[in-house]
Amino acid sequence: MSGVELYDTTLRDGTQREGISLSVNDKLRITQLLDDLGVHYVEGGWPGSNPKDAEYFRRVRELCLNHVTVCAFSYTGRADVAVEEDPNLHALLAAETPVVTIVGKTWALHVREVLRVSREENLRMIEETVRYLRAHGRRVIYDAEHFFDGYRDDAEYAMATLDAAIRGGAETVVLCDTNGGTMPWDVEAITRAVVARVPVRVGIHTHNDAEMGVANALAAVQAGATHVQGTINGYGERVGNCNLISTIANLKLKMGIECVSDEQLRKLTEISRVVAELCNLPHDTHQPYVGLSAFAHKAGLHADATVKYRHSYQHIDPELVGNRTRVVVSELSGKGNILYKVEELGFDEHLSREEAREVARRIKELEAQGFSFEAAEASAALLIRRSRAGYRPPFELIDFTVIVEHRDGRGVLAEATVKVRVRGEVVHTAAEGNGPVNALDAALRKALLPYYPTLAEFSLSDYKVRILDGNTGTAATTRVLIDTRRGHDVWTTVGCSTNIIEASWQALVDSIEYGLWRSGALAESREAALAPPAC
Repeated sequence: MSGVELYDTTLRDGTQREGISLSVNDKLRITQLLDDLGVHYVEGGWPGSNPKDAEYFRRVRELCLNHVTVCAFSYTGRADVAVEEDPNLHALLAAETPVVTIVGKTWALHVREVLRVSREENLRMIEETVRYLRAHGRRVIYDAEHFFDGYRDDAEYAMATLDAAIRGGAETVVLCDTNGGTMPWDVEAITRAVVARVPVRVGIHTHNDAEMGVANALAAVQAGATHVQGTINGYGERVGNCNLISTIANLKLKMGIECVSDEQLRKLTEISRVVAELCNLPHDTHQPYVGLSAFAHKAGLHADATVKYRHSYQHIDPELVGNRTRVVVSELSGKGNILYKVEELGFDEHLSREEAREVARRIKELEAQGFSFEAAEASAALLIRRSRAGYRPPFELIDFTVIVEHRDGRGVLAEATVKVRVRGEVVHTAAEGNGPVNALDAALRKALLPYYPTLAEFSLSDYKVRILDGNTGTAATTRVLIDTRRGHDVWTTVGCSTNIIEASWQALVDSIEYGLWRSGALAESREAALAPPAC
């Protein structure tokens, strides 16, 4: 098969997911990303349904698009309104897109119980709508809603709806598994029957209610479909649509179909994550191909093999889709995990196998106490770094004090006093905060900023507390995870203690030391040859 058309409906179907609401600017940004990815069609929305979609269609004309053709979407005309007078169809034409997508009823049950018109009337509505749009210079894609359910119920009538769209001038008919419950073998058999009968391009539109969205799309392509609809990250109503990210990777890498170029494929991970951010959703770390954990190796056996031969436990080279191999450090780690992590972190010198074993032993010991390095790779990296001969910490704690008190008229406040040794000098500072951790953070920063100005660029972006043995009540062991951000770079550190302040301090110190190390500030401080701090 020479190629498959990719049709993205994130901007309409995707926004039907609970919790997603895109601004017009968001929709325009996603359109540009999809153009960069090499998608052929982007369904911008339903111009007759809301002012936001109408504005999108006005503004999208200003974008410089190299690959994408923008489509507008609507239902067929209504039974009681002539197509020439239908306001939905007028809005569709006003969008001025070269291609429009029309959805119509295929399942006789819906014709009878939802539309409440005769079968013949439904066929007339489909044909006249498509013909009207074609007469106004639009190319038409016809989405046959509930096609597979309708085909199983009455195959001849389901096919008659496609025939009506084709008579009207539709260039592509799309078979929709709207309820998402069809199995791949049924999709393949039914699609094959349709491809053999109709004279136009056949497409597939699947939902993921039975977790078959991608599998069903691929089954349809195997049967001859050459147009695939889906959404980025599988966003959509109920549990979602066919995930176009996984579908693109599978089409190109597993089925050998050149739907995008190699360069475009390498953008897959970045685009998946940016769209998640624009949708204000966390990116699924376990999403196939593009998730942070998609090529992560935790078990010592796997990591050891990965060190010896990178692709021994990976079904593809992660770089093909813009992702990377990761080795996770945890209580399951062996020396292979540690050796790989050393390489990944770019240490100047390699650890010996014996040193790696010792680091792995120490990690297992700490995780038995309640630490979790799997979720805090920055702390794991520091544990390795601190095991090296000649390691010198950027600062050393002498002591700290935290006081929390209720002050009349000001409520509950915290004050922290911190005494640290930096470059041979003892620095003693104090700061207030809205809580003990905030006060500690402020006091430590106050002490270190004159020596490490880069610290001003760090911000605490998340703080998580987990009680590990709740049966011991307030004496329970507490694990603290801190996320720290510098620009787009985010790292996670961990602390663990029966004292939540101590656990927070451990994670806080790690977050600062890791950030200084990765930013190059520690190398710069060595080059400064212990110069006195700026005032």
